[in-house]
Formats: sequence, structure tokens, C-alpha cells
Amino acid sequence: MKNLFFKKKKYVKTNDIYLSLNLKKQKSNYIIKDIKDLENATSNDISFFHSVKYLNLLKNTKCKLVITNAKFKKIIPRNIKIIEVANVLLAVSKITSLFYPNALNDNFDANLNKISKKKYPTLIFGKNVLIGNKVEIGQKCSIGHNTIIESNVKIGNYCNIGSNVIIKNTIIGNNTNILDGAIIGKKGFGFYPDKLKNVRYPHVGMVIIGQNVEIGCNNTIDRGSLNNTVIGDGTFLDNQVHIAHNVKIGKNCIITGQVGFAGSSSIGNRVMIGGQTGISGHINVGDNVQIGGGSGVIKNIPSNSKVMGYPAKSIRNFLKESKLNDWIK
Repeated sequence: MKNLFFKKKKYVKTNDIYLSLNLKKQKSNYIIKDIKDLENATSNDISFFHSVKYLNLLKNTKCKLVITNAKFKKIIPRNIKIIEVANVLLAVSKITSLFYPNALNDNFDANLNKISKKKYPTLIFGKNVLIGNKVEIGQKCSIGHNTIIESNVKIGNYCNIGSNVIIKNTIIGNNTNILDGAIIGKKGFGFYPDKLKNVRYPHVGMVIIGQNVEIGCNNTIDRGSLNNTVIGDGTFLDNQVHIAHNVKIGKNCIITGQVGFAGSSSIGNRVMIGGQTGISGHINVGDNVQIGGGSGVIKNIPSNSKVMGYPAKSIRNFLKESKLNDWIK
């Protein structure tokens, strides 16, 4: 999908990449189109490999140039050229800034104007609504007081946006409700602790929200880093839910209050999660999973499971252990 929100250089040459990483120039100096994850990279892109969690993606990637470190050199396929660095993620941050030089700027949109009934004739809106350039709003939507919708955002038909909402870097499907106080599309909490300072990682992804979705009050949904943050059709989020960068939530899920998703976690379809549950980063939760309130999910959960506790385990085992602890007391 074309990036609507971040301007990318047409290309970067390999020696520009080497210089940015304080590495020696190479004899061959060819064009690289973009930086992408292993799953989405083409033969003209650069990608990275920093964890065995992504070994299957590495085996199937179309990418021919990968950033990695010494401990992974032996498992990189022979048809892929390696750029070896000490800190993979720090290198990715520098290279992403080469392709997207303005991506670290997450300041407010300076090109906002008061909303116009002439431009959006079927829209109902409150006071002090501000709209950026090239915003698309579908038929028969409503927007509450003091809401800001920044440039290039796309909103489908029959959507209701509450008051005091901020939406940026986001595409929203039809019949979706976003309640008061939600903040959608801001940069995620992505940085790498270097020796002297914390280095921010450019987040150039989007938030993509499906159809018939409900986003509760005071939700915060971060845009993706290289990928997009995605919320599937028919999913309902209660109040005060936080969704970090690159999170994928499937269709028809129910997420109750104060649930937090760490970056790059993936949630299947028809998943129900109780309040105050925490989902660790890079975790996969299957379809039809039920997670009890107050749980801590720190490993993958297969489809059709019911779990609870910290660390989250089958409800049957959780209840057995709880009864045993009560008896011991």
C-alpha cells in the first residue's frame, strides 16, 4: 500500500547506506528502493534480521540485502547479501531516516483549517473542528467538538467521530465509531538505548481501521514503524486501551478496559480479552481465544484456548493452582 503520510526518497544507493553506518564503501554501488520488513520486502529493498523468531520469514523473503549481526551470519541464505553491524535495530533506525528524512518530525499539522460544510455537505460537525489538507470524509459522518483530523486521513461512510479526538496517519473504514478523547496515529514508543542516549526510531507506518469498528474513549493507537497497525472489521475496543506500533488485531474481537498491547503483537479473529490484561510484544494469539482479566500474556497462545493468570495459562490449570494455594493458606 502506498504511504500517504510520509515522503520517501525515490531511492538510496548502497554506499549511502554504508556511509550512514560508518562502514567502508563497496565497489558496487546500486540502487535500493525502500526499507521494509522481511515479509514485505522485494528484491529491490533492504531488510533486517535480528531474531530467530523471524527465521521462517527469512527463508521466504524476496529481499536480497539484509542487515544482521555476526551471530546470525551462518543462517542467512546464500542468495542474500549481508551488511554486518553490531546493533541491528540501531542500524535500521539510521537507514530508515535515509529513506524518510522527515519521519522523526511528529509535530502538529500546521496546515489545518476550520471544517467547511461546502466541502463536506453531508457531514454533521461541532465547534472548533480542524481539518488538514486532502482529508477524505465519506457520506453522512459526524464529528464532535474540538476534534483534529490531520492531512491525508481517510474516513469512510457513516462514521461517527467524538469530541476531543486527534486522528493522523490513519485510514478508517465505513460504519466505524471513535469515541471521545481517542488519539490515533501518533508515533509509537520506538527507540534503542545507545551508550550515550536513547535513539528514536522513525515510525513511517499507518493505522488501518476496518469497518464496523468501535474505538472507546481515551484509546491510544500508535502507527506502525515499517508495517502498519491494523484493527480488523467488527472489533470493539473498550475505554483506555493502548495499542502499540505494528499490532495486528483480527476481526470481531472484544477488548475490554485498560488492556495494553506491546509492539508487533498479533491477535486472531473473535478474541475476547478481559480488563487490565497485558500482551507482550511479538506475541501471536490465535483465533477464538478467551483471556481472563488481569492476565499477563508472555508467550504465544494457540487458537480456541481459554487462559488466565500471570503468566497466562489454561483456565483449568489456573483454577487448580488457585484452589491449591487457598488450601495451603
